[in-house]
Amino acid sequence: MALAIHLLGIPTVERDGQRVVPPKGRKVWGLLAYLLCCDHPAGRSQVAQLLFGEADDPLGALRWNLAQLRRLLGEPQLLRGAPLELRLPSGTFVDVRAITRGTWLAGVRVPGLGRDLLEGMDFTSSPAFETWLMSERRHVRAASEAVLREAAHARLGSGDTKGGAELAARLVQLNPLDEGFQALLIRALNSAGDHSAARRQYDACVALLRAEIGVEPGPELAAAAVASAGLSAPAAGSATNRARWELEAGQAALEADDIEPGLRHLRRAVAEAHRCGGVETQVEALVALGSSLITAVRSRDEEGSAALHEAISLALKTGQRSLTAAACRELGFVEFLRGRYDRAVRLLEDSLADTEDDPAGHATALVLLGACFTDTARYPAAIEHLAAAVALSEGLDDPRPLTRGLAFSARAHLLRRDLAPAREAATRSRDLARESWPSYLPWPASLLAEIDLEDGDLDRAGQGFHQAFELGCRLEDPCWEAMGARGIGRVEAACGNTEGAMAWLLDAGVRAGRLTDAYLWAQGYAIDALCTVGIDRSTPEATRWVTDLESLAARTGMRELLARAYLHRCRLGDDAARIPATLLVADIDNPALRALLPAVGRSHADSHAQAPQ
Repeated sequence: MALAIHLLGIPTVERDGQRVVPPKGRKVWGLLAYLLCCDHPAGRSQVAQLLFGEADDPLGALRWNLAQLRRLLGEPQLLRGAPLELRLPSGTFVDVRAITRGTWLAGVRVPGLGRDLLEGMDFTSSPAFETWLMSERRHVRAASEAVLREAAHARLGSGDTKGGAELAARLVQLNPLDEGFQALLIRALNSAGDHSAARRQYDACVALLRAEIGVEPGPELAAAAVASAGLSAPAAGSATNRARWELEAGQAALEADDIEPGLRHLRRAVAEAHRCGGVETQVEALVALGSSLITAVRSRDEEGSAALHEAISLALKTGQRSLTAAACRELGFVEFLRGRYDRAVRLLEDSLADTEDDPAGHATALVLLGACFTDTARYPAAIEHLAAAVALSEGLDDPRPLTRGLAFSARAHLLRRDLAPAREAATRSRDLARESWPSYLPWPASLLAEIDLEDGDLDRAGQGFHQAFELGCRLEDPCWEAMGARGIGRVEAACGNTEGAMAWLLDAGVRAGRLTDAYLWAQGYAIDALCTVGIDRSTPEATRWVTDLESLAARTGMRELLARAYLHRCRLGDDAARIPATLLVADIDNPALRALLPAVGRSHADSHAQAPQ
């Protein structure tokens, strides 16, 4: 029996291509959505409280709805044990999983792509479930946007400019205030040769941004609006040699920090290689160009992503696996920064598969995977990947994978309050950065200062955070600045200076969001600290800050920050957040987070599943 479950839009179930008569009531659909979206088995009592807490007999209501769900799916043996785990027949199609776990090719074909989870349904009689559903809807919508973005880039990279523009237009319809999405559409229209439409789109976007959020367009949008300028005529001599010379000149300029000349050389290398049919050189130039736009230039990630997707499309034909891996790794880095973790993990795993002969590249991909798993509170996987990255990086000529791997290892241990291994890793990372990667120094320095703060050494923590903040400002890096400012705010709060703490924490949030391609987790981390101090002070704005944190964490899948947002809501007196907070905390392997559970929720977090029904 072929089974298909569609939860985006009006929910339906199909068996062997025939739509099944829907169940009576909405709770069966809510139960199905919860079981499909959860990454772990769920205890019966927990699910009963989440969905049927208002019933006289919550467990009895759960049993009745489980029976209805078995009929809907045509699987009478499903969901009879404890805890509840929905093990569907092999080959079952689930639209939500297709967009969160599948390739962009699978995701873009989902009929309900871009529509709400359980569209039009509300569960006002179950406020705890309503809270969970609102968060999950945000996550699914963001996943739909990520699929459309990757699909549009991939189509453009393969030369399908019309298809790319159509997908980019759908993306802008979903989220017209995202400058990156607007830039992608404008660049797609320019690539398709419709420069007048691109200009109209740019003008409409500028007017929208000014009217809705009062901002001027950023550099990414402005760059996209400029139609590709014609390059100078090729110089005399071999076009192949010319392309290679431009590539090498571009790489040399970038190594010398001559960014704009380097980018011009790389663009000419791409054009020359295209003219003469030198596809392998074109791939090299595209990877170098895309990587440089992402790592060396602010707010040009969309343009860099476009070059890398084109490189992947060509490299698949030429068999340049190492360059495919490098392009996937850089794209995974962009997705990681922007909190599109489902896409990041797929890209980084693709990179790992093609880096057997590149230890530095393999280690970097492992570090980024570990960072993704840390951001999403999957700590065992995070620590495993980061340990493997550190082990592989020992002895490499390039010190950056080891420096980065140690820093992210320190962060994973710090978040779990395992301070001894956190300090050891952060200290090594700081020392390596001082010696060979000074621009990375603020990150391990901030982590060491936070370890000092957790150890109760306020003076040393304050000095460390101030040094990290000042260095971040000199580097003009919003992530490093935000981490330093957040830490200073926490130190001020610990010293009893709540007014000073609030000023620093507000500043940290502004700095973290200053650029469109900054690290989103750092922004959420700053908002979380702001919520803590704001609630302690009974600040009226605290409710808004908690809502901001919940929205960001739910959309991206930052599970620990989402749990903390729920816990903040509990502190503000919102009892509807207690059950989803307890369920989420129980699923995260972090003793430090469990210690934050209010007493009313602790019994739910520690409870075991009941006997099978």
